[in-house]
Amino acid sequence: MPGDQRLQPISRDSSKTEVYGAWERFVQGEDDVYGVRPEVAISWQRSRDQYHIDPFLSEAPNAVSQETHSLDQDVVFAELGFCAAAMAPEVANAGGVVTIADANGRILTAWGDKNTRSIATAGGLAPWFSWSEGAVGTNSMGTALQTRSAVMIKQSEHWLQAFHDWSCGAIAVRDVVSREPLAVLNISCWRSELPLSARKWLENSAAHTQNSLRKRARDSGNELLAAYTQARGRSNEPLVAVDTAGAVVIADDTASVILGVPANTPALDPVVRWTPQLPPLIHAARYATKRANSDPGWTGSTQIFTPLADEPSTIGMCPVFLQGNLIGHLISFGAFAGEQFRQAETGGVLLGQSRRIVALREENRMVLLGTSEVTMAESDGSEVWLLTDEGRLQAALSGLDKLENDLADTGSFLRVHRQYLVNLSRIREVERREKGELVLVMDNPENTRVPVSRRNTQAVRRALSI
Repeated sequence: MPGDQRLQPISRDSSKTEVYGAWERFVQGEDDVYGVRPEVAISWQRSRDQYHIDPFLSEAPNAVSQETHSLDQDVVFAELGFCAAAMAPEVANAGGVVTIADANGRILTAWGDKNTRSIATAGGLAPWFSWSEGAVGTNSMGTALQTRSAVMIKQSEHWLQAFHDWSCGAIAVRDVVSREPLAVLNISCWRSELPLSARKWLENSAAHTQNSLRKRARDSGNELLAAYTQARGRSNEPLVAVDTAGAVVIADDTASVILGVPANTPALDPVVRWTPQLPPLIHAARYATKRANSDPGWTGSTQIFTPLADEPSTIGMCPVFLQGNLIGHLISFGAFAGEQFRQAETGGVLLGQSRRIVALREENRMVLLGTSEVTMAESDGSEVWLLTDEGRLQAALSGLDKLENDLADTGSFLRVHRQYLVNLSRIREVERREKGELVLVMDNPENTRVPVSRRNTQAVRRALSI
């Protein structure tokens, strides 16, 4: 159980004065963030330049309104509540507060030391106040909703000066299909350090909750497969079943060729589902998810270009529900259904549209790269390293899956291996080995070689027309 770990105090950060000095300079408009951790510096930049938040606000704002939560969110709230309640006595003994907030940063409930909670409530660290980054800037809850790992924010790392007496740690629990946040768990201590085991407890609590979501997602995969099998018996049109994020659960022979995924191979677990090599279909699926969530009776059609035809193909989309919860869609090529919508309405962008990739150079400098400047990306655990025209740089975000998802609609990048994402326009040569394996030779001065996994070989061949 996450609550079984004993809490130990963390040693004081010797760079507190240096960080506060950087904060003072940054809020006054300077860009010098020397001595500040990269993830904090990036959050400060969003707080100042994107959200335009007054760093001298005295408290967090009230949440705008109460929103209806999905069944998965209710499951997460219950699981996190169980974990938090188990840990609450120890946190209270350490003079801390545990909170749970929803995906918008709205605090739902709080436990902990009575005196600390009274101080926290005065500043808005209490139910029905908003702690998104867009509301109060850099803070553990709001910043955790922007990242894929636990976030620890100490004292003057907070954007609001009013919270420089607080040290906080938080982690977001994300939907295992869409990777979107569902909730965030947080520990806050006033004028004291976070417990030494805070990060581990947060990570274990999130992992415990994610396991419940993963089981539900596998059940949803089975239900999508059953719906696909039933629909397959009624029609001869090319058919594919996708989840709510547009990942392929199963595709028939014809649809698999169009999408560049294996044919008739179920991918029930969300971790191993296929990414279609057709960004417009992903956009259409996500638009369908948005519409069907607000209108369970919705169906729709649109037109997309495919690699096999000069003219656009019509696709019909039929949402699939399990116990009233949307789990995905059946997409038929050549079929019409319900609302006729254009691709522009899906929120997608044109292929090749300019995009920035944020990289880190040293601890106090960020580099904004155009997609054409990035040759490839390589994962190393949760870190992502970019091979660029300016050398090897660490990506600001965590996880190759996130980068792949962000760049899916550019049409320029392709996942060729679980560790590698390559820029198709930067491939110089393709080597074919004795057993049919492919190795890509990139166009950088070192002619970096990238292996192609067997699973991705067909997709690479289609993308390069070889």
